[in-house]
Amino acid sequence: MSLKTSNDAEFSGDIRKSELTLVDFTAAWCPPCKRLIPLLEELGQELGERVTILKVDVDASPQIAARFGVMSMPTVILLKDGEPVERLVGLRPKETYRGLIAKYSAVAAR
Repeated sequence: MSLKTSNDAEFSGDIRKSELTLVDFTAAWCPPCKRLIPLLEELGQELGERVTILKVDVDASPQIAARFGVMSMPTVILLKDGEPVERLVGLRPKETYRGLIAKYSAVAAR
């Protein structure tokens, strides 16, 4: 599964598609954000349909960024049933994101 880009208009529908949604708040001008994208793509391929991974460009979708109080990039927020449960600011190793998902889903931990 590759990263799906979401925007202000589609976001509410996109987060309803899965119990767990990992949202990467990013910007084209952000070097750490560019390094995070391949890590999340790998994670998405490994976990398949068990988690939805969305990419939100904060410049193109300011309403979503404001809704979640995103001030720094990259910010990754894990949503469970559409509600935020964890937030990470800054680039982290792929295992950190995998552990975050595993914490909220025994199925995703496999």
